[in-house]
Amino acid sequence: MSKLIVKKIIDSGSNINHRFIKDHNELKNIVETLKNMGYRIVLTQGVYDLIHEGHAAYLEVAKSEGDILIVGVDSDELTKKRKGPDRPIVPQDERIKMLVHLRHVDIVTIKEIHHGIGDLIKLLKPDVMVFSKSTKDIDSKMIKEYKDFCGKILVLPPQSKNTTTARIRNLAIDGAEKLAREMNRLTDGFLDKLRNSK
Repeated sequence: MSKLIVKKIIDSGSNINHRFIKDHNELKNIVETLKNMGYRIVLTQGVYDLIHEGHAAYLEVAKSEGDILIVGVDSDELTKKRKGPDRPIVPQDERIKMLVHLRHVDIVTIKEIHHGIGDLIKLLKPDVMVFSKSTKDIDSKMIKEYKDFCGKILVLPPQSKNTTTARIRNLAIDGAEKLAREMNRLTDGFLDKLRNSK
């Protein structure tokens, strides 16, 4: 891997063509080169649907653990499997682009439905693996299994009170309440017309 590619990865520009690395074998080679150059690699994973301040703060803390932060983003198909048929709200291409634009994220890759939760960890062997305490499918047994592949495992508490699920729930409740008010208004108007037509 050339120094130019490394420069484009760590440069402040989005450089999506160099910083989004879909092919995991290519990513492995890049990570090995970066490690040989002395960079400390941090890995985290997630959906990153409706990116909010909690995501940004989490990624900032994760990046502070090393030099290069790699984010594995769940594909749309994997997200539907993990979160339900109405998710994600934001399609994977847009989620990837949003992450690439965040200053603390250096490399983004995609996790497809056939990838296990530990596949990237085992492949990249990061110096630091960062999990969120709010991730439902991570438990102490899994963390113990991944210790063999990471220099350090860090489990962070949520970085804000906002969650994507809570926001979606609030939007749904808000929408249902507005719909109920409109239905009541229309029903009342219809009943008034019936009474007045007698």
